[in-house]
Amino acid sequence: MVKFKNEHGSITISKSVFTTLTGDAATNCFGVKGMTIHSVSDDFVHMLKQEYMGKGVHVDINADNTISIALHIAVDQGVNIPVVGESIMEEVNYKVTSRTGVEIRRIDIFVDKMIIG
Repeated sequence: MVKFKNEHGSITISKSVFTTLTGDAATNCFGVKGMTIHSVSDDFVHMLKQEYMGKGVHVDINADNTISIALHIAVDQGVNIPVVGESIMEEVNYKVTSRTGVEIRRIDIFVDKMIIG
């Protein structure tokens, strides 16, 4: 959790807030089909339904109250993956920072699947 303190009290933001904001920002970017998760039991990459998209996001809270984010995504066939990745990074950074006031130190994107058709 990230904690802010001032003379009136404190505000604590949980990891689930960051995962929800990140998943929402990423899935609204052009070329992104959805969030993914790698299943150890069957060794496949699975698309996540909207209500579970936070499982495709991993958030680490750093000692200086910044966060580092890792996203696992599926993209449309034919998209320029570096351009899509840059778009995701910009959108995630904007949404998370503007809504929480927390600085993002690092965003890593893992393209786990390409959807054909």
